Amino acid sequence: MDECRPILNTGLRGLTVATTKISDVDGAIGKLVYRGYLAKDLARTATFEEVVYLLLYERLPQKKELEEFKSLLARESEVPESVLKSLALSPPDALPMDVLQAAVTMLAHYDPDVKEYSKEAATRMGVRLIARMPTIVAAWDRIRKGKPPVTPSPAMGLAANFLYMLTGEKPDAEITAFFNTCLILHAEHSFNASTFSARQVASTKAHMYAAVSAAVGSLSGALHGGANTRVMQMLQEIGSMERVEDYVTRTLESGGVIMGLGHAVYQTDDPRAHILAPMSRKMGERAGDTRWYDLSKHLEKTGKEIFKNRKGREIYVNVDFYSATLYYY
Repeated sequence: MDECRPILNTGLRGLTVATTKISDVDGAIGKLVYRGYLAKDLARTATFEEVVYLLLYERLPQKKELEEFKSLLARESEVPESVLKSLALSPPDALPMDVLQAAVTMLAHYDPDVKEYSKEAATRMGVRLIARMPTIVAAWDRIRKGKPPVTPSPAMGLAANFLYMLTGEKPDAEITAFFNTCLILHAEHSFNASTFSARQVASTKAHMYAAVSAAVGSLSGALHGGANTRVMQMLQEIGSMERVEDYVTRTLESGGVIMGLGHAVYQTDDPRAHILAPMSRKMGERAGDTRWYDLSKHLEKTGKEIFKNRKGREIYVNVDFYSATLYYY
């Protein structure tokens, strides 16, 4: 018998560890597909609720089904009072993702399906999480600023409702549409780190909240969901167009990376980035200050040129690059 030798693959690159019918990422041509639909088409034509329905139930909803689903999300959007009170006990400078992870874990205490291990129960818990996580995030942002949480409105869709709970004011149609697009583009991305974490925990027959809590922990990392925060910090550090070339050169010479450039899967620009970029520009125009968008465009162009000259190969923009300035505005 041949000796079995362990194989070290610290990044799991090139390994197939599971299958999925939910989404497909073709990195060679920059294509992202949700259950047979191009994500860029869904971002242009669908609501986030329609995409959630598609991901959960494997097809787009009929009109009546969509209305019923939106009503279900609205009914499930209120968070138990004790969970909200726990947010107020956290220090204002607590990391938001840490607060969210703790709140997700607490939600398990109030879910009647938590002890049932079935696909149906998992779907119901998933719907509740989708409905309640925006409420938690908005509530925490207000609490840490010394403001009271805003109760979700049953009359609004998920994107508008989140913005309403965040600001206390009904958002206009353009900003709502932008955020709806952002939610769709971030809804699914095959087997990324947080999905891997969730599936690994779920494989032990842990409940939905344990799996999603693990995913939130993974997503909090600077190399995953925290990447756009680091992009914005980088832009603020650079500060001006004149400093871009020097920053890129020094960073690459020291073995560092330009946050927002490069991706483990895409061998071309991330298709989501070029949908987010014009929205960032528009939000800058609305704010009367496009400098962060302008700086991003200059950094993308300069970073790509210097990287190619130094490394002899291309580097491509990813989703975090323009989501950083878009969310900052």
